[in-house]
Amino acid sequence: MIHRDSTSLTRRGLILSGVALGAAAILPSGKVAAQAAAPAAGATEARRMLGPVGVAPIGLGCQWSPSGDAAVLNDQYGGTIPRDTAIRMIREAVDHGVTLIDTAEAYGPFLSEEVVGEALQGIRDQVVLESKFGWEIDPVTGQRTGGLNSRPDHIRIAIEGMLRRLRTDRIDIVLQHRVDPAVPIEDVAGVISDLMAEGKLLHWGLSEPGIDTIRRAHAAEPLAVIQNEYSMMWRGPESEVLPLCEELGIGFVCWSPMAMGFLGGKMNAESRFDAGILSRIPRFAPDALPANMALFDVVQAWAQEKQVTPAQIALAWLSVQKPFVVPIPGTTKLEHMRENIAASRISFSPEELAQLTAQLDAVQIKGARLPEAVLQFSGVDTPAKS
Repeated sequence: MIHRDSTSLTRRGLILSGVALGAAAILPSGKVAAQAAAPAAGATEARRMLGPVGVAPIGLGCQWSPSGDAAVLNDQYGGTIPRDTAIRMIREAVDHGVTLIDTAEAYGPFLSEEVVGEALQGIRDQVVLESKFGWEIDPVTGQRTGGLNSRPDHIRIAIEGMLRRLRTDRIDIVLQHRVDPAVPIEDVAGVISDLMAEGKLLHWGLSEPGIDTIRRAHAAEPLAVIQNEYSMMWRGPESEVLPLCEELGIGFVCWSPMAMGFLGGKMNAESRFDAGILSRIPRFAPDALPANMALFDVVQAWAQEKQVTPAQIALAWLSVQKPFVVPIPGTTKLEHMRENIAASRISFSPEELAQLTAQLDAVQIKGARLPEAVLQFSGVDTPAKS
């Protein structure tokens, strides 16, 4: 549970009646109305290339788990959403131009893929469907039976299950969810290549991999996507991963682009988390969160200046970092989904972008981005192929 004091801000409370400077207006009906026929200079509306795959600039992350009530889904940050609303959200996102839908077998496990598969019936060909494999999950029960498993035989079983749950004959982009240090990446690339030849997979990528593994994987079977955490609060990919993606022509998908809700105004200095992953994130601990609110103060000020929401500022800033960057925000609120999509039309002049980035640079974030037990799975390289 999240505890907040009366000064806690909400995204809806910060958005004004109109959206200025090239942003889209949210009409009472919930439809997104562009203020101009074409994006303004410096806006982020242009189509993004994930390797050879073109997608809209903002995607949709679909990560839910059971709540104990089959009609209600949990997210991992303390929110809930009715299952029928989640299905409506996916379909409405597609109606509003979203083309990248991201999920994983581990989300649930299996539940998120089932929801996505149901939601995409009749509109499957309008989207780029992205899912992930790589954990030791029983293919029948969905129970997590261990850590990582990217053995080729297990990958084949996992992909067959993913296709069934997603109700499709192919996955547009499949990602290794985390690098398995026990399996050379060339072996993973080999079975991916075979599945591509069978038409079951079209493209592939890696999530949170080591730099050497990216190069070796790309040499074995060209990568379309690297998916890492990236936000105003965690800018680690800027040092090595983004330059490497640019060098090799690989797209970059940002998970947690709003820092688990922090950049959307979900928290304040007094917030406390009783359970769940937020209670284990060092940067949201009581001794770190008050200092880290300086970052939100920057984002909130820019949101007020541009008459948009803090979340929209966070997404728009990410999108202008590189032309191949695509954030995949998730949410349990339809109105937030609409706001996120509208962020693709927010523009920054070169002077504004330099000023905003300098203000972000000046904030020193306190605390690690993830618990140490989770961080150990990031930046991993596989053994050399013998």
